Amino acid sequence: MKDFDDSTLWRVSAFERVRRETGGSGFMRLGNETVLPTTLLGDIRKLERSGQASDALELVAACVRHQESALLCLQYEEVVWPITLFVRQKVYHSPRDMTEAADTGMATLKVVAAEPPGVRVPGHWMTERVAAAELYRPMAPLLWDLALRGPRRTLLTEIGGTAAYRLLQGRIEGRPQLAGALGSAMDRLHRESASLRDIASWPGMSLERASRLLNALYLNSALMVTRAHPAARPEPKSGFMGLGGKPKK
Repeated sequence: MKDFDDSTLWRVSAFERVRRETGGSGFMRLGNETVLPTTLLGDIRKLERSGQASDALELVAACVRHQESALLCLQYEEVVWPITLFVRQKVYHSPRDMTEAADTGMATLKVVAAEPPGVRVPGHWMTERVAAAELYRPMAPLLWDLALRGPRRTLLTEIGGTAAYRLLQGRIEGRPQLAGALGSAMDRLHRESASLRDIASWPGMSLERASRLLNALYLNSALMVTRAHPAARPEPKSGFMGLGGKPKK
């Protein structure tokens, strides 16, 4: 069975057929590496037990948290879109730029497989399976996009619960131009710590917008989460103040 080509998005039906016949995704693998690192695999097992195994943002967050590379096969509408995260190098490999994907597809994105990388990072001394340079892109814009436009509308598990949040000082990589309420919320988080409930109540914000913003900041290592701060409050339920529309960049 031929491996999938790096530059192609395959239809879900073809992907599932290869997986039934080979036991894997069909994307080329490297050497004898057939399993993900134990720490990352442990988080994936937890997500499976909680029914969140297909949550793209939770899987990406696990890779970022453990600084581990992984190939994530994502269902995007009727095709499978493979992205390989190289977290330590802050780049990702993809046949196309996912930040240019349509809103409708991003809103229903889900993980159908997670595997060890099928390509190597640029500059690797073993040049075999280092893909074409144009297929590697900065990871930070992708993290922002997955948080702001992806299907997850609530806080990531790692930063939920009783907490207060503040923006870490310094340059934020890949930060998009955030206008309106999101931009104002970013500026305010530079100056003060606030709970999710408080942020959701700021002008133009909602629980969904606040959650998406905090998720994006966390993924880009720009969020300070404190559990004992005077501003810390329990995470509100999803019905708190409504769920507002998708935030705009």
